[in-house]
Parts: sequence; structure tokens; C-alpha cells
Amino acid sequence: MLSRTADHLFWMARYTERAENTARMLDVNMQTSMLPQSQEDAEQGWRATLGISELQTAYDAKYGSFHTRDVLDFMVRDPNNPSSIIACLTGARENARAVRGTLTTEVWETQNATWLDLQKRLKSNLLENDPSAFFEWVKYRSHLSRGVTLGTMLKDEAIHFIRLGTFLERADNTARILDVKFHGAKDASKDIAQRDFYYWAALLRSVSGFEIYRKVYRDVITPDRVADLLILRGDMPRSLLACMDDVVDNLHHIRNDVSADTERFAGRLHAELKFGHIDDILKAGLHHTLTEFLENIYELGNRVSRDFLVPLAA
Repeated sequence: MLSRTADHLFWMARYTERAENTARMLDVNMQTSMLPQSQEDAEQGWRATLGISELQTAYDAKYGSFHTRDVLDFMVRDPNNPSSIIACLTGARENARAVRGTLTTEVWETQNATWLDLQKRLKSNLLENDPSAFFEWVKYRSHLSRGVTLGTMLKDEAIHFIRLGTFLERADNTARILDVKFHGAKDASKDIAQRDFYYWAALLRSVSGFEIYRKVYRDVITPDRVADLLILRGDMPRSLLACMDDVVDNLHHIRNDVSADTERFAGRLHAELKFGHIDDILKAGLHHTLTEFLENIYELGNRVSRDFLVPLAA
């Protein structure tokens, strides 16, 4: 497959997944902001979301002061914010349009319809009137895109580049969503024990993990089990281990003459999760572990680009 075609497929998937995960991060903050808390705590939660997305500086430069309405506008409508929902869905559509001949008609029409419908929904003020409904729509369109892709496309290199992009992005965003709850804690194992049940329930729902948690643990929600579920459980679809299972598998299917080192790098990251234990992670510090994982995922993405995709401009 031509590297340019692979690049478009990879980024189409990453942008679609990023839009969904941006919606998930905003949705969990909307839920937790409605719980009894001080205005300072509520603002800190939104700033943590901006900070973990590395967007605090850009937000402050544009708005100067904090307001929930401005954060939502920045994270949803701002085309100059590369992680905003409109920027992600526009990027997904443009990459899909560049490789329409490689995609099935159903996949292209799903991407295009999502972008067109987004314009209508933003003009209808759905975000202002019912933000949770808007975020659910974003998640639904992402689910639909993945389902149509898996249900209609030939299982060749194209599908593996799409899946690779999806799971690299999902791993990155699951780590960020989890880290929002622990960001800034020097000793997570002590600090998180004081958090309220409802915050952890909201976090689990943000990654579609609330029912799964109940099925697996059948007990009260505790922070260490939430971390265990979202990091080390391979049967939890959005866990870091599950994502790396699929990253390693898809890398195997597209390997080339120069990708052996990248496969080893991914395999080492995968093994650390597969054979890791939550007690060791909490002892080392959850924020430290997640930060290190994010750095490794970023490096892995660069290696994939180097070995398979269009080289970055100098």
C-alpha cells in the first residue's frame, strides 16, 4: 500500500476516535460539575481537562478568564484547536475523501454524513441546551463509523492501518481520561481513597465501563479497582492492555522490512501491561505511570509514521 494512502486511513481513524474521546472527557466533566462542590473545585476539574489535553495555554491565550461555556466552545466549535470535535470530524472527513477509492461507499457516506450533520447540530444550539445529548451523538457516530468499517471493508492492509490508528488514539485518550482524576496527586494510593463514589461512577460511564465494573467486581466502586479495570484488564474494550493487544496484532499484519524495531518497542510496552500488577502501579504512582505510558504511546506513533506513513516535513 502507498504510504500516503496508509497515512490518510490511519489519520481518518485517529481523528474519529479523538472526536469520540473528546466528547467522553467533556461529558464526564459535565456530569461531575453538577455534583455538590465548590466553584473552585468545579473550575479545577475543567482546567485539569484542558491541562491533560495540553490545551491550557491555548485556552488562556484566547479567553483570558475561565467560564464553562468558553471551555465547551473551545473544545467543540473551535477549528483552530486540533483536539476540538469540529476539527477532528473535519480532519476525519478530509482524510476519508482523499482515499475514497480505498474505502467502501458505506464508509465514505458515514464520514460525510457525520460532518454534514455536525454543522446542523451546532447551529441548532443542541450543545447549549443539552450537552450530554450532543456528546452522545458524537459517540454514536464514532461507533457507527467503526461498525460500518468492520462490516463492509475487505480485511486487507487498509483495515489494519485504520484499526492501528483507532487503538493508538484510544490508548492515549483512555490514559488521559483516567489521569484527569489523579492529575497532580503526589501519592495517588492515599489521595484517591477520599474521592466520592459518584465521581468514579461518572468516570466509568465516560468509558462505557460502569456495567462492566459491576459485572467483574460485584462490589462497591474503589479507585484501585477502577485503575485496574482501565489499565490491566484485557477483556475491558477500552483498557490500555486491550488497546495494546490490538496495536501489536495490527502491527504484525502490516510489518515491513524496517518495522522490526517498532514492533519490539510496542511489544515491550504491551508486555509491561500484560504482566503488570495494580499494586505495583499504585506504589510507583498512578500519575507517573500514566505520564510515562503517554510518552511511550507518543513515541510509538512517531515510529509508526516513520516506518509506514508519509514522513513529517523537516
